[in-house]
Amino acid sequence: ALLLCLIPLCCVVPHAACTDCINSQCVDPCENYATLNDDWRSTNNTNTEVLHCDKDINWKGWYRLFLNQTSAHIPERCVESNRCGTHAPLWITQPHPTWSGEIVNRTVCNVWEGSCCHFRSHTIHVKLCHANYYVYKLVKPYTCLLAYCAGNLIGQQHSSRGGGPPG
Repeated sequence: ALLLCLIPLCCVVPHAACTDCINSQCVDPCENYATLNDDWRSTNNTNTEVLHCDKDINWKGWYRLFLNQTSAHIPERCVESNRCGTHAPLWITQPHPTWSGEIVNRTVCNVWEGSCCHFRSHTIHVKLCHANYYVYKLVKPYTCLLAYCAGNLIGQQHSSRGGGPPG
């Protein structure tokens, strides 16, 4: 049953299954997302012949990232300039959520001219879904040429600590 939504994020109890307002209805972003499967977003992509800018996209709702048909994540580390199909790759400065169903705010930074947060940063929402994947409520970056990166390294980054987020 859908509930009328009066607040942007409907998390009644911390670490409970959180929902979001989409068209004035509370819905679970894990069941209501768009697929973002651009292989050019890969952190391994160093091709600068075709450059992309996420400021040109009309971001609406939640997105799940894929690389080569495998679930992917926005990196939690500074990514070198001229990767991910753009000049200034976008990455999040804090870890992904670790509680299933939890929605968190994360600061997004960009890499340019040797700085890991050169242009103005912005905030997105991130949710860990019960099926061990992440969805993101993405927003337009401040300027061009900035684009969200995608990688598959999050599980490897946390595996040495044991019991981290899914990979």
